[in-house]
Amino acid sequence: MFRRLFLILASASLLLASAVHAAEKTDTDLVLLTENFPPYNMAKNGKNFAQDENINGIAVDIVREMFKRAGITYSLTLRFPWERIYKLTLEKPGYGVFVMARLPDRENLFKWVGPIGPDDWIMLAKADSKITLDNLDQARQYKIGAYKGDAIALTLAKQGLNPMVVLRDQDNAKKLLSGQIDLWATGDPAGRYLARQEGVTGLKTVLRFNSAELYLALNRNVPDETVAKLQAALDQMRKDGDVDAIMARYL
Repeated sequence: MFRRLFLILASASLLLASAVHAAEKTDTDLVLLTENFPPYNMAKNGKNFAQDENINGIAVDIVREMFKRAGITYSLTLRFPWERIYKLTLEKPGYGVFVMARLPDRENLFKWVGPIGPDDWIMLAKADSKITLDNLDQARQYKIGAYKGDAIALTLAKQGLNPMVVLRDQDNAKKLLSGQIDLWATGDPAGRYLARQEGVTGLKTVLRFNSAELYLALNRNVPDETVAKLQAALDQMRKDGDVDAIMARYL
């Protein structure tokens, strides 16, 4: 009788320990979201939905290695549109999104790991365009295309430039060639990469108006310890030269 009771109690203890371990693992896991933003993140098949190993790019490779070094598990999904994954990360504990420009009005909305890479903001025009710009204010007279929900589009709108936004930034490349827009406000190197995917080359930079850094943004409920581990891993990767090596594979 005592032996049977002992076995029952031992089994119950094991089950409880397993449950606690599972709960702890779930608490540690992060749900990471990204979008098609080449060469930083992209679906291997070019679609607007992909998961885990079907996603690659500069930021994806950096994030994978960063999480591996930090010993933190995660799932990775590429979705569309940007506004949706931004909202999910803002509202859901345990969520993260990359890559995101770290802007003053976003600073207190997320916890940040980075920088992962640069994202200069530029105005692109057709190769034969006569447009010349010395500053952003001079662009007001032109039709400007931008990516809906992106930091560039939001910044231009705040400054009263009223960009024409699209759901896919690469659509601006062909809109530029067809004359639907005069200028394309986009990131560098992302814009040129996207244009090449659409078969558009020879675009020229007529203005470089900002320099931003791209980060992994985490929901505010992600533990500070987790954020610190990830940041330490990224800092070590940069020190080891791994970040530069990853970028060199794509650029």
